[in-house]
Amino acid sequence: MSADLPLAEPGGEPHERADAARNRAKILEAARMLFAERGVEQVSMDDVARAACVGKGTLYRRFGDRATLAFALLDANERALQDACIRGEAPLGPGAPAADRLCAFGEAMLDHLEEHFEILGEAERGANFRVGPYAFRRTHLYVLLREANPRCDAEFAADALLSLLTPAVFRHMREQQGFSLERIKAGWHSAVAGWLASP
Repeated sequence: MSADLPLAEPGGEPHERADAARNRAKILEAARMLFAERGVEQVSMDDVARAACVGKGTLYRRFGDRATLAFALLDANERALQDACIRGEAPLGPGAPAADRLCAFGEAMLDHLEEHFEILGEAERGANFRVGPYAFRRTHLYVLLREANPRCDAEFAADALLSLLTPAVFRHMREQQGFSLERIKAGWHSAVAGWLASP
């Protein structure tokens, strides 16, 4: 079943021209630097084009908007997380009970959010829930929930659990509520246990 999981597709084209690949690298490096210096919300696409020394047309043709640019910055991280879920070591990867894998997935996602929540928040602005990382995460949770408790409403539970892993909710819990990362992880474990206990 895991072989059928949808993968994110934010990466570069498989057969990029050399000049296009150079421009892409310059744009991503400029965006990474500016986002780190100013914060994502304080950086415009024009700022990125100037810092990368490329025309605005080149930037917009390649990335379209700031959300797509942020998504591309996280490409390697997203693919690594997906690969760990599909082929990595247990408990995140295959070989552990489904309940343990659900807990490990949440912890991995929360670590990912802790490191990248601002860029993730921008990347997921206006996200399409049917494609990319969200589709992968939802399918992954659905499969594990069905395996761990065939009686639970896995379709609803997958979306409900993923709502706890959105950048906006994570930021609220960390900054407004002042919850520690350990407390949020413990809450994820409790949420998983609740769904697995449901009739």
